[in-house]
Amino acid sequence: MILDAEALKKDFPILFQEVNDEPLVYLDNAATSQKPQAVLDALSDYYHFDNANVHRGVHTLAERATAKYEAAREKVRHLIKASETAEILFTRGTTTSLNWVARSYGEANVTEGDEIVISYMEHHSNIIPWQQLAKQKKATLKYIDLTPDGQLDMASAKKQITEKTKIVAIAHVSNVLGVVNPIKELVELAHQVGAVIVVDGAQSVPHMDVDVVDLDADFYAFSGHKMLGPTGIGILYGKRHLLEKMEPIEFGGEMIDFVYQNDSTWKELPWKFEAGTPNIAGAIGLGAAVDYLNQVGLPAIHQYEQELVAYVLPKLMAIPGITIYGPTDPAIRTGVITFNLEGVHPHDLATAMDMEGVAARAGHHCAQPLMNYLKVNSTARASFYFYNTKADADRFIAALLATKEFFSHGAI
Repeated sequence: MILDAEALKKDFPILFQEVNDEPLVYLDNAATSQKPQAVLDALSDYYHFDNANVHRGVHTLAERATAKYEAAREKVRHLIKASETAEILFTRGTTTSLNWVARSYGEANVTEGDEIVISYMEHHSNIIPWQQLAKQKKATLKYIDLTPDGQLDMASAKKQITEKTKIVAIAHVSNVLGVVNPIKELVELAHQVGAVIVVDGAQSVPHMDVDVVDLDADFYAFSGHKMLGPTGIGILYGKRHLLEKMEPIEFGGEMIDFVYQNDSTWKELPWKFEAGTPNIAGAIGLGAAVDYLNQVGLPAIHQYEQELVAYVLPKLMAIPGITIYGPTDPAIRTGVITFNLEGVHPHDLATAMDMEGVAARAGHHCAQPLMNYLKVNSTARASFYFYNTKADADRFIAALLATKEFFSHGAI
């Protein structure tokens, strides 16, 4: 399947505007993606025609809302190739999903002296829950090292994952380095010692074909807003036998079977974890986003992004004073490119590029341990998606060169 980025870009109304009197080039897709008209329409249609609470009512609006809400769960199941919808939990996003695992599975299964293994490339959302769990349980938090080009050091992984390891938590794709991690190898290492593996899929599901059964991941978390969907909706996939043993961490309506005066029982999976009125519109919008991604084709998206990175990386590397973090081989990375320009603070760089209409990110990217590991305070990041074109890449390079010229000579 050949991807026509120019044609697909027309599905995203927000991209056709001017910023600082320049046509917008949006390159902050690792932070959040833009939304196609189909997703905007799904949200609008729900509120215009189907707005009602789910699961509780027998009237027509409630039944329509419930049908669309649960249809979205099935679409997500099919997307990541899970075995059943009972393994698909709606959450507020990746952060909530990872916290649920730490607070429910982790608190029940980690004890004093146990080990939790993560890597230096993790997002704060996949660090802090494990820090807190380790503190609470007097467990040890260990880090897998990186290779000089920013890949996961598998020799270090084999050393860090031991018989004491109970949980391995790792990003499928780094939100800074763009590297794709060897999840199946890590799963094998974890399972050999009886540990479970928790995968942060926030940067993978939007960009490549994911099969959680083939990966054999125990838990897999991701967010809707990075994959064309609304904010405030996310997914936690978990193997049924693990979810059945876990206790919910939020309580109230919707998730109960029966409430007695002094005790309560829970609904079956997946609803026992979903307390209160859920983000119904968010789930329906996510379902529309999944439909759109299926129509475009995730394998085609992944291939196109690699081609786009192969186009822009040599141009970026040719600029004097540029340092790129992560591998420079497009075959082993996604559309995330993190870099610094010598003599220019990343925030100044991003501000100057914004004046050229180019939206890029600057800062620590919610990965301060990685920044410390790389011996930098912050970096700039351009993250591409399938609706970005080679013309966008050229505008990015031109804006970067103009910024370099300004900070070198005081004029553009």
